[in-house]
Amino acid sequence: MEFEVADLDLASEGKKKIEWTEREMPVVTNIASSWKDVLPLQNLRIAACLHVTAETAVLVRALQAGGAEVRLCASNPLSTQDEVAASLVKDYGISVFAIRGEDHDTYYQHIQKVLEFKPHITMDDGADLVSFVHVHKRDLLSEVKGGTEETTTGVIRLRSLEKNGELGYPVIAVNDALTKHLFDNRYGTGQSTIEAILRATHILLAGKKVVVAGYGWCGRGIAARAKGMGARVAVVEVDPVRALEALMDGNDVLSMKKAASWGEVFITATGNTSVIRGEHFLSLPDGAILANAGHFNVEIDVKELEEISVNKREVRPLVEEYTLGNGKKVYLLGEGRLVNLTCAEGHPPTVMDMSFANQALSVKYLKENASHLEKKVYRVPEEIDREIASLKLQSLGLEIEKLTSRQREYLSSWQEGT
Repeated sequence: MEFEVADLDLASEGKKKIEWTEREMPVVTNIASSWKDVLPLQNLRIAACLHVTAETAVLVRALQAGGAEVRLCASNPLSTQDEVAASLVKDYGISVFAIRGEDHDTYYQHIQKVLEFKPHITMDDGADLVSFVHVHKRDLLSEVKGGTEETTTGVIRLRSLEKNGELGYPVIAVNDALTKHLFDNRYGTGQSTIEAILRATHILLAGKKVVVAGYGWCGRGIAARAKGMGARVAVVEVDPVRALEALMDGNDVLSMKKAASWGEVFITATGNTSVIRGEHFLSLPDGAILANAGHFNVEIDVKELEEISVNKREVRPLVEEYTLGNGKKVYLLGEGRLVNLTCAEGHPPTVMDMSFANQALSVKYLKENASHLEKKVYRVPEEIDREIASLKLQSLGLEIEKLTSRQREYLSSWQEGT
């Protein structure tokens, strides 16, 4: 079995972390249990480019329980939990190619390694795997039956591929499932981003001026959690509807030009590039903290920050102090990469349970239906979305109301009025 991890001796620590996480992911573990006898994914080869965390380990083990052969690499150089990677190799026999802190070349070498066994399914978080296949490994397109995509940034890239008529196989946008983005993006990103900033800096958030760039589901969650801890929150948005929503939710709404001189903690969550850039850096107050909650490390223009700085040093783990030409000091967290996974452990497993249940059931759906799907980006089928919500409620011991026959009749009728 091929693999490349930091240290196999970390496996025992990783196994305990995986076992703890399984307790908080009952939907995925129940799916795995139901698959063990029927093996719905038998003979399926899956190449996965995901954050190598304990939650991902639970998903990969479920795919393995369904009969699939899985190879896993990291979707972010700083998100890998080395102990989890080691355990997946040593304890569960899964080929993993991921080392925390790997450089750019190693990152893409690992992507190549997971593609070497000619996968039938690609599973992505950010679309680097799909992109690599389409640019460098086009010979594999005939082998791939379909793919899944976990995050907003990846879905944006895939829809661009589809729009240009270049998407080589059908892909299910797991991110678009209601049981994913309404919960993972809002509650997962909201909590884990704030947790990461506090772990990295040890600041008191109460009373701080926090600027959130982007008011999609991730931005909503971050703003809500920051306010809940006593912060004063301003939102920067380019979409007028979302800006109005941010205002109605009790936030200030500012341009980044105005926010730069107002804020003390800045969090980007837009999926776009250069959201905080040179023209903003010089307006930041002394001691400003910069964190990115978007998938790629492009939202804060780190290159431009380095160009206008006269000194750079690490003052705490994953906290870099930049001294600007005007004498002010600015603090960048996690190299501008996805802060909740570089400076903390990412989303809590309870919320990833739904996201990864979508991944697992979408793979099963692709195996059964890919032959008659077009080369398009699809939403998760509604029946899967609703099934996952029901399973999650059951796992929490909750029961919801059921419609009576009279209520169903009323809802289906057009004749009854005032």
